[in-house]
Amino acid sequence: MRLAEALTARADLQRRIEQLRARIVANARFQEGEEPAEDAAALIREAEDALTELRDLIRRINATNARLDLGADGTMTDALATRDVLRLRHSVLTDAAAAASGANDQFLRQMRSELRQVSALPVARLRAQADAVAQELRELDNRIQQANWSNDLEEESGSR
Repeated sequence: MRLAEALTARADLQRRIEQLRARIVANARFQEGEEPAEDAAALIREAEDALTELRDLIRRINATNARLDLGADGTMTDALATRDVLRLRHSVLTDAAAAASGANDQFLRQMRSELRQVSALPVARLRAQADAVAQELRELDNRIQQANWSNDLEEESGSR
């Protein structure tokens, strides 16, 4: 199984577990004299099986990410950490530029006697930095996706 396929399987399992959780909650209580639509205890057992499968899959994904060498980007784990930080950096820069430009302001100056708002930050430079970070993020994400589709998932280890 390719790493990308394992990531898709992980997302599917997470969705399935969330659906099971909702079904369990919906059937945990029922009116006396009525029957619940589904057996909540059976749903819990099904959720436990899915959770065990998810745990094992996450372990294999993590083991793969830790050993997978992406060259200058380090291991896949290193690249994922860098990607997370780049996303946060981009968000900080774009939010700062928007705030400094007054893009979020709802109040406009009505009269000349009112105090003017001035920017404490260089908006153009912040936007340029955000664009550069976005480009770096796109390029890194492309390398991560390429590695996901060209590398196999680690086999299950004997330890549990």
